[in-house]
Amino acid sequence: MHIQYGSRSDQGKVRTSNEDSYAASPKLKLFLVADGMGGHAAGEIASQIAASTVEEVFASRADADSAPEEVLRAAAQAANSRIYEAQRQKPEFAGMGSTLTILSIRDDQYYIAHVGDSRAYLLRDGVLDQLTRDHSLVWHLFENGVLDKEELSSHPQKNLITRSIGPHPHVEVDLEKGEIREGDVFLLCSDGLTDVVSDEGIHKILSDTNRTPQELGESLVNAANGSGGPDNVTVIVIRLEPGGAGDQEDTGKQRVRRKP
Repeated sequence: MHIQYGSRSDQGKVRTSNEDSYAASPKLKLFLVADGMGGHAAGEIASQIAASTVEEVFASRADADSAPEEVLRAAAQAANSRIYEAQRQKPEFAGMGSTLTILSIRDDQYYIAHVGDSRAYLLRDGVLDQLTRDHSLVWHLFENGVLDKEELSSHPQKNLITRSIGPHPHVEVDLEKGEIREGDVFLLCSDGLTDVVSDEGIHKILSDTNRTPQELGESLVNAANGSGGPDNVTVIVIRLEPGGAGDQEDTGKQRVRRKP
């Protein structure tokens, strides 16, 4: 199997800036989405710190014989510490933070580290599964049967996040893992997609096997913007394809989204 991916980050139709960041590196077999929060451009800074720090940790430990879960925890905690220190040093950044959803592929397994309400999905054998649980008030209500999933995006407190990277010295990170299979399609995305495009809509787009991952990613962002684009939207689509020709070239242009 080899990795093909596509990525896009878009400001949306309403926001005046983009506080999302992402990294996509087939060489490191690392993909992530970070959605920043905080005023005075703090959210944009927080997500950039999160993305670049995780990539640094993975690059520095690429040849180390470390358990994948250990690397994921170390990367997430390093990102948390850097954001926490940055907002301590500048009062105008107080309280800034970011979501962080990481996908790492090692041998025949996938590993996910997750904090916040950005999401990871897996499309396998025609079935779309959400691999992460949102760390939000509305998700808690959904899990307790108070809300249906379809009601989450319209709830007045849908933006109340219960866990994020940066506001506190330490962060609890959710970890998931599973076996990869030929034909698997992973999606990492910020809530700018899932707030306006249903799981059914995502499933329909990702199921088109005649399109490249980049084309699928473009379609997902276009669907979000076509539904009003009320938020920044970032997507990474990763497809595990048969053959031994190697992974998609890591050009660097689609790695960490930085402020122009």
